[in-house]
Amino acid sequence: MKLITRITLLLFLTVSMVNLTSAQCKNWIGDAKKEEAENAHVNYRQFVKGKQHADMMAMAEEDFNTAFNFWKTAYELAPAADGGRPFHYRDGRAFYRVMHANETDAAKKAEYANRLLEFYDEELACYAEGAESFLYGRKGYDMFYLVGYSKDALEALGMAIDKGGNDTEYIVLAPMGELIKYLFQSEKINKAEAREYYDKAVAMADYNIENNETYKTYYESGKANLVSSVSEVEDEIFDCAYFKEELLPEFEEDPENMDVVRYVLNKLKTQGCEETDTDVVRIQAKYDALYAARAEEYEAEKRRLNPAYDAAKMIEEENYSGAVARYQEAIQDEADDEKKAQYYYQMATIQSGKLGQSGTARTNANKAASLNKGWGKPYILIGDIYGRMSRNCGDSWQQRLAILAAIDKYRYAKSIDAEVASDANKRISNYSSSLPLREEGFQRNVSPGDKVQVGCGIGETVTVRFQ
Repeated sequence: MKLITRITLLLFLTVSMVNLTSAQCKNWIGDAKKEEAENAHVNYRQFVKGKQHADMMAMAEEDFNTAFNFWKTAYELAPAADGGRPFHYRDGRAFYRVMHANETDAAKKAEYANRLLEFYDEELACYAEGAESFLYGRKGYDMFYLVGYSKDALEALGMAIDKGGNDTEYIVLAPMGELIKYLFQSEKINKAEAREYYDKAVAMADYNIENNETYKTYYESGKANLVSSVSEVEDEIFDCAYFKEELLPEFEEDPENMDVVRYVLNKLKTQGCEETDTDVVRIQAKYDALYAARAEEYEAEKRRLNPAYDAAKMIEEENYSGAVARYQEAIQDEADDEKKAQYYYQMATIQSGKLGQSGTARTNANKAASLNKGWGKPYILIGDIYGRMSRNCGDSWQQRLAILAAIDKYRYAKSIDAEVASDANKRISNYSSSLPLREEGFQRNVSPGDKVQVGCGIGETVTVRFQ
């Protein structure tokens, strides 16, 4: 009798689930109210099509209510719309997200948040193919930010990675770190579970940082947040023994592979293994031997792939023209303005001090300054260039005007960058006795405060000051 009762109950639950899924996935194709459902769909979509959350938040209340009522009719008649597109679930989330944001009553906010999350389940039941990772990831994200810290949220984010692998969205990373930390600290997940979630999140992030050029920075940021959160409990979750157990088999399997040896060694060192550890010493020795055997090859490849590094090496080798050429290549490949500024500055230093190319050096120093506002060193360098150029001026007056131009650069440098103030003051002091002489000015009808253009190829206009 009990067996029959269990079978009957199981059949009832199965039929109930089928009926629930069937109701969630009902579409208007062949339905008696197809026209009503389609009309309601078209009427609400004209209000929300192409709109982001901020756009919907900015909608007039009357327009929002009109759109919501049409959506409600379309959803109730055909939750799955035409059977080929999940509009009603996704737009339902959009409506309830706005309602949640605008609501002040805590109970209503919770109600709206829970209804929003149910739309993910409904879409998963009806339109999961090819979208599981996206839906689980977005559901976990919303569970975390709308509802709070729960194991369900972490499980949803973990499921997103399980379903999507390396194609998982970067948005799962930051909340995952916070959830791992909180749930471990509150003893709702154990050490092994925390490690498992963390490891698969990091592996997914690392893959995209290496291979996903479009969203690389987003994965880097997400991973940084993940690592930062978990770092607060990492000593409790991870230890040297854990990483040795995980990584030593990789090393033993392929001890002649430099990439494997380097990875295992770095990982053990960064995860708490002491440098005196027997295994670390053994792997370090293997790494040193492999590197020594191929040191020249590695160095040549590093220089080939990294123009800025190659340029620095060329300076050591006194190949100054070659260094300038490699810095020019580095600039072409670099997107970061501060790094570009460094390369232009290095070029200017070489051109001024080693190649005697004052004009080109000044041009590149100015480029460096324009790319890194508030950096004083390029202006110090331009002042030095003017100081050297003054020696080739035709007469004493022009020489002293050139010194004025140099001093102006030093003064400007320290006004924008306190770090160069000491160097600037020393140079200004050294040049104080080289300012224009009053009698030379009077001979030319020039008074203190007059604006005068400097020759000698400098072309700056200076305000005259006498000794």
